[in-house]
Amino acid sequence: MFLRLTSLLAALFLLAACETAPNATGDAAGTAASGSSTSGSSTSGSSTASSGSDASDTSTSSAEMTISEELISIGDRVHFDFDSYELSSDAKSVLSKQATFLSSNPSVRITIEGHCDERGTREYNLALGESRAAATRDYLVAQGVNPARIKIISYGKERPAVIGSNEQAWKYNRRAVSIIN
Repeated sequence: MFLRLTSLLAALFLLAACETAPNATGDAAGTAASGSSTSGSSTSGSSTASSGSDASDTSTSSAEMTISEELISIGDRVHFDFDSYELSSDAKSVLSKQATFLSSNPSVRITIEGHCDERGTREYNLALGESRAAATRDYLVAQGVNPARIKIISYGKERPAVIGSNEQAWKYNRRAVSIIN
């Protein structure tokens, strides 16, 4: 019995050691932490690993960015008001930069993730997240981006960027995020 309990605890500690921290919590500007995006399983190539402890050990210069890093640097997310999928002027500005980026990278395909804050039912937030992603896609298409290059998905309230039950957290969770496929 003692051996079985010890083995179970060892297995739990091993699994706990394998757990990873969330990719990003967002900063005051609403952007993801450097080199990462909002959600772990849906943000494919947006984070990079560095094996060296010194910046001079890296084999690429800081001027060379991956496509995902370039998208993050120009703005990969837009935020929305409560219970709205209307694009603000700030959101349109970010999306205009994304459209320019996509025009200069014609082989790049993106997925736009729609997200909501924790208020409301799961079903309502899934629908609102889809409307936010669709509004974002529609703006990019109006700017000349081929709609065949854009997928949308809604996560509703299931993948918050910032944990918390207050207006500060909620405003960063009401977003649409563009992810390179």
